[in-house]
Amino acid sequence: MNDLVRGRISATPRSLGYLLGTLAATALTLLALPVFLVPAAGRAWAFRHRERAARLLHAPPSGPVRSGTWRVLGGLGGWAVTGAAAGLPAVVCAANAVTTAVTVPLWWALPEGTRAGGFAAGAPLTGWGTALTLGTAQALAFAALACALAPGPARLHARTTVVLLSPTAAELLARRVAALTETRAGAMDAHGAELRRIERDLHDGAQARLVGIALRLDLARESLGEDPGTVAALLREAHEGTEAAMAELRAVTRTLFPPVLVDRGLAGALASLAPGPASGTTLDVGALGEVPAAVEAVAYFTVAEALTNAAKHSGATRTAVRVVRDGGRLRVEVRDNGRGGADAGRGTGLTGIRHRVLALDGGVRLTSPAGGPTVLTVELPCGS
Repeated sequence: MNDLVRGRISATPRSLGYLLGTLAATALTLLALPVFLVPAAGRAWAFRHRERAARLLHAPPSGPVRSGTWRVLGGLGGWAVTGAAAGLPAVVCAANAVTTAVTVPLWWALPEGTRAGGFAAGAPLTGWGTALTLGTAQALAFAALACALAPGPARLHARTTVVLLSPTAAELLARRVAALTETRAGAMDAHGAELRRIERDLHDGAQARLVGIALRLDLARESLGEDPGTVAALLREAHEGTEAAMAELRAVTRTLFPPVLVDRGLAGALASLAPGPASGTTLDVGALGEVPAAVEAVAYFTVAEALTNAAKHSGATRTAVRVVRDGGRLRVEVRDNGRGGADAGRGTGLTGIRHRVLALDGGVRLTSPAGGPTVLTVELPCGS
């Protein structure tokens, strides 16, 4: 038995299951057609069968289905017609094979004149001779036909389904433009908020300290030669104020681009956030190659914020950080064993991560069911 035949036989059960499910779903679609006139129901039904087809093809999920009620219904119509054409021959052959296999040993209990295969054409079963020869031969023939007819049409129908129910190029472009418009607005809002925060920090912190330093130096100049003790105290306070102002300036610049990224690179910077298993956090960083500075900063802030959220809000005792590069994409995953229930719509931390990532045309995915675990996955473009 060569590899082609062996592969076709092994693929037959899954292909038959797919085709039989398609035929049953087609009948249900016709019976419940008014339900699928509701846009949300039609899209959900189309999405279900488009993803089912993708699984048969071992293809990754391909996002939302095509938009527009009539376009969805048209796609479902094409899916049903091609499903019936692809599925009926293989399912009939498989049903005949099963029926024959059941009929052969029970020929003596069946009405006189029963043919091998029941509802299929075949020789009448008049004794064990015809049952074991003609009946068995017919069962094997129908099984062979099912193996021949199921895998190919099933895969062809699956490919057709993906094409019929997936968005057109124009729809994808429109969605892309809408997403970029939303991303740009969010990035501009985040940028404006960041500028206001920096201005507030500088005005209320470093600027106020520098003004105080200037006043003390002015008083020291006026007291020079008259009260050495006062001058010494003023100079000491000015020195302390200078150090405090420098610390605040470093804190502000650290939020723009962490110096640790310059000193250690992304892997070293993440190691400073996740010191090791003893701290309850494990870090797995693959070979990253050259990563743009903006992508490094977003990846660093994502991990820092996610670890902070896990420590403060989730009750997690263990967290795991994984950073890998897959071609032109950098994937950052932070997982914790906390109580779950994280919501990207609540809290500025996750919102800030989303804005930073979308500003670079990246993607964010958060799964956090009640009871955990919480998994935050970020993908960022970083060139090829």
